[in-house]
Amino acid sequence: MKENSKVRKIAFVGDHLPRKCGIATFTSDLLAAVATAYPQSQCLSVSVNDIRGGYAYPEVVRFEIEEQDLPSYLRAADFLNISNVDIVCLQHEFGIFGGPVGGHILALLRELRMPVVTTFHTVLREPKTDQRRVMQELISLSTRLVVMAERGRQMLQDIYHAPPARIDLIPHGIPDVGFVDPTYFKDQFGVEGRIVLLTFGLLSPNKGIEYVLNALPQILAEFPNVVYIVLGATHPNELREHGEAYRLSLEILAKKNKVEKNVIFYNQFVDLENLKEFIGAADLYITPYLNEAQITSGTLAYTFGAGKAVVSTPYWHAAELLAEDRGVLVPFADAPAIAREVIGLLGDDNRRHAIRKNAYRMGREMVWSNAAQLYMRSFELSRLEGAPLSRKSLATKTLDQKPRELPELKLSHLSRMTDSTGVFQHAVFSVPNFSEGYCTDDNARAFVLSVLLGELKEDPERVRTLATTCAAFLHHAFDLKTHRAHNFMSFDRRWLDVQGSEDCQGRALWALGVGVGRSPFRSFQMMAGQLFSQGLPTMTEFSSPRAWAFGLIGIHEYLRRLSGDSMVNQIRETLTSRLMDLFERSARPDWCWFEGSLSYDNAKLSHALILSGRATGQQAVFERGLETLRWLTDLQISEKGYFRPIGTNGFYTRGGTRANFDQQPIEAQATVSACLEAYRATSDLWWYEQAQRAFDWFIGWNDLGVELYSPQTGGCRDGLHVDRVNGNQGAESTLAFLLSLAEMRLAQNMLTSFKQPIAVDE
Repeated sequence: MKENSKVRKIAFVGDHLPRKCGIATFTSDLLAAVATAYPQSQCLSVSVNDIRGGYAYPEVVRFEIEEQDLPSYLRAADFLNISNVDIVCLQHEFGIFGGPVGGHILALLRELRMPVVTTFHTVLREPKTDQRRVMQELISLSTRLVVMAERGRQMLQDIYHAPPARIDLIPHGIPDVGFVDPTYFKDQFGVEGRIVLLTFGLLSPNKGIEYVLNALPQILAEFPNVVYIVLGATHPNELREHGEAYRLSLEILAKKNKVEKNVIFYNQFVDLENLKEFIGAADLYITPYLNEAQITSGTLAYTFGAGKAVVSTPYWHAAELLAEDRGVLVPFADAPAIAREVIGLLGDDNRRHAIRKNAYRMGREMVWSNAAQLYMRSFELSRLEGAPLSRKSLATKTLDQKPRELPELKLSHLSRMTDSTGVFQHAVFSVPNFSEGYCTDDNARAFVLSVLLGELKEDPERVRTLATTCAAFLHHAFDLKTHRAHNFMSFDRRWLDVQGSEDCQGRALWALGVGVGRSPFRSFQMMAGQLFSQGLPTMTEFSSPRAWAFGLIGIHEYLRRLSGDSMVNQIRETLTSRLMDLFERSARPDWCWFEGSLSYDNAKLSHALILSGRATGQQAVFERGLETLRWLTDLQISEKGYFRPIGTNGFYTRGGTRANFDQQPIEAQATVSACLEAYRATSDLWWYEQAQRAFDWFIGWNDLGVELYSPQTGGCRDGLHVDRVNGNQGAESTLAFLLSLAEMRLAQNMLTSFKQPIAVDE
């Protein structure tokens, strides 16, 4: 394979020396081994920094990622794509990547064009929900998967449902050292003539070293010349959070046990050459780790492969590696057992040397040169298999295949946000904020949602209650004297305005039109019809194009059932003409829009023309709606291919600078709804893909790579800032997500029913 490999450029993504962590050591050693075994293949590293300024990396580190900076992950993906890398070899450990449970790395993987081979340094037996989600995403985005123990392979299949054919078992690589007598190295450390017990690795409380210190008095009673060397600096994370408290506690324990003359702490992170000498000087190696769920241990692999007799607790890697007389296992947190087994091995030279030989013999299969060949085999297979379908362009998906699974529709948060009066406006995180009261805007949206949920046959009892509450709110909001709706109501049920905005009136009429045209309940139809007829004429007095648009959408819904209403048809013609005239006055060759700026709920303007033009047979109106929506959609696709709505922090004025943040859920909802309407009108799959793209914004396909929808609460977060998500889950945002989800489900139901896309207007 060495001579015939067609993998020319390999990027190793993870940590890299001189960062002090086990993944950095592994990545550095693996890269060096592959580069040595396959000199025709160029190897480079993309490393993650956990400190400001990074590290003094060697030249092989070609790109650096700032751990908590999501854009740097996307820049790394650009670098790898531009660099024509053939294979990315990812080293995965939850603790080394930024974002919730290390989720930032998923944003990088989604952008890559080449196959990815992922090595799992941890496989959790009982993952939390978000950990499981990350693992399953990693499996989906990777071409091949590497584990270092048979148990890891089985867990990937049983717990995470990874395809067995994509999993490669490659043992942890180790240096190729000779089988030598420990005496040869002891004089370098001033321990000649003494029996050396060794533990090494970055120090942290889960290492269990205190149990060895508690075993030492009993060991020393039998072998007074024993010295216990603890080699390794305190783990950087432990050092940042707690300083040297753990190490100091160990030193205090050693003095308390009166073994301080027999314990040596080397508080340093040693290079490989020095490490091999420390290992060489050891008579016994001890790993007293306290966590069973450790699928791999580099320190164990190194000492095992050097032919050392090992005493270890039965964490997963040790239990597998030390089986069949290749080492000795002791229970967790059991100092007497450690003492007993150490004394037994030191007193039985034949058994100790037999264990050493068994370990060394198996270790020859684990040396880095062999590991490099196994990894290259995995790289070659992944090159032939190509990148997984989960990273193909949206444009390659066809709708005659099984539709994508949409998130679960949960009404729990909306229920919490609703009382007998109506839907509360705002929330503090997921807790309703009573002090902000209610608004007609949100109750109108919620009423529309209730009708869509009714069509989906979702939770009829709860949906009917929601519809009734919101219908009552709309009825109460409507002032029979002015034919206008109030908008803001306090918690003690006092209207806080004389009348609502023009846009509020438009949203109320949209909801009322839906009540007439789509509600299955006669009482809703009658109530909504009366208010709609009284409130609609006010639209002709308005100047807000968004109010016109909402009115036109409401008219369309109303005319589903009452198409012969001449007054309503006349107002539709008036409002349609106004939008068309507005476009003619504002549009330019480079600005295909109705106004000199883009602000909020933008897609509703196009949506209104698509509906009205199609319903009235006015092709120019219909085409104008499609033309403006396509221009807006193209404008809101980021260079990475995901939805990026116009931000509210400045909006976008013609000739000015576009605001990319703060991104609002109502923009995604407006785009989903408009694009689905364009799809229904044209049967052009491109429009469905744009609706899907906008919907995916809610579930992580956005600038920050984070979910705005919270599957835990059923709510939606209020917006996307430049550096974070707004954690509050208000009504507008939650309803925007639920409306989008309901519309996507309705569209998907149609696509499931019909093999070919069809144009419908139900």
